[in-house]
Amino acid sequence: MVQRTRRQDGSLYVNGDTCYVKYRTTELKDGKPVRVHKSIRLCEKSDKYTWWKKQKNGKIKWGFSGSVHDLRDEVMGEIRAKMKVEHAAGAEDMRVADFWEQRYLPYCEEIVQLTGQPRKKPSTVRGYKQIWHQHLKSHFGNVTLRAYEPHVGTQFLQRLTSTQGKSTLKHIKALGSSLFRRAAIEQRIKVNPWHDVEMPDDAIESANTQHYTLAEAEDIISALADHVDCQLIVALSCFLGLRPGEIAALRWEDFDSESVHIRRSVVRGTVGTPKTPESVASLPLIDQVRVPLELWRGITQKSGKTEGWVFESKNGTPVDLHNVISRVIIPHVNGSRKCVPCDRVPKALKNVTWKGLYAGRRGACTAAIEATGGNYAVAQALLRHKSMKTTLDVYKKQITPDAFKAGMKLLEAAAATNSKT
Repeated sequence: MVQRTRRQDGSLYVNGDTCYVKYRTTELKDGKPVRVHKSIRLCEKSDKYTWWKKQKNGKIKWGFSGSVHDLRDEVMGEIRAKMKVEHAAGAEDMRVADFWEQRYLPYCEEIVQLTGQPRKKPSTVRGYKQIWHQHLKSHFGNVTLRAYEPHVGTQFLQRLTSTQGKSTLKHIKALGSSLFRRAAIEQRIKVNPWHDVEMPDDAIESANTQHYTLAEAEDIISALADHVDCQLIVALSCFLGLRPGEIAALRWEDFDSESVHIRRSVVRGTVGTPKTPESVASLPLIDQVRVPLELWRGITQKSGKTEGWVFESKNGTPVDLHNVISRVIIPHVNGSRKCVPCDRVPKALKNVTWKGLYAGRRGACTAAIEATGGNYAVAQALLRHKSMKTTLDVYKKQITPDAFKAGMKLLEAAAATNSKT
């Protein structure tokens, strides 16, 4: 007997400045359907979407504006439509494309009540969507979950070797495997077919990533003498190894006399937690960062302001680093375009080109290892990686010729001492 689905309008609740809608749905657990609560982020408090506390029967309740109720009704209408489709399908097979749209993507974007955050970071979901639309959507077509076989995925990756590098193929395989793993957890399939999808042996390795040497970093900072904020951005990247999102999300409260405390990151305007739990850490300030920091502090805090975003937009939000780089930093490094604040085309630096902020992070890793005589643990702590393998395989680059010569001198001295002994 098919159980009738229950109409739900969804209940509203508030956490901080964010409103959520909560509803109940059915999921499979140990092969049996169980009712569970789900929450979806509805909106942020604004002039349009407002709410307030009120008392009813001696208890504090929430009142919501009509616009919030309208948005709730719109969202719940879409949810009811999806639940109706799923209910009609029952335990029947699903197209992979339908599972992506109705089950997997909502699962990734679901708000976890324990943390109040999406299950997957917005940047991760955005990457998933790009891979899906660019590669997997057309590949799966109308194929169902149960009809898909591993050799189809292997052949698909093999065909992509002529246009995609090994790194991209790994991302595609990871998403395909994750999608089918979720289907297996929901017991829509017995085994994950992508578990047996083979990576092509002849996949082309991606081009080597670039980095800045210490000399290049200092040249860039010198070229930005009229833009102290940009000097600080480059210094944070090249000497402390901060990610672009971590730089944009810094607040003045994150600094003390000795350290900078990495607490958050911003991706496309959305402020959240850093990439990994290990990324939340304190890093010691060095003079190459402290000098532009204090100069920028003196410029921005003339009005007495000691809190807020270190790099703030006109709207009071974290600055978009892409705009800063395009409008100010690249013109002063490459000399290819007009610097917007300067209203002129600066002269290009000799033997230095702009390689992106992540090149600064890779350069910081390499310089730390080089300066400490091969102490990889310092570089790992600086970049805040859980695994040293990531530090060495992805971020450490070739040492400079001078450092290589110095190392050979040490080898020569050690060999001579051993010979005398």
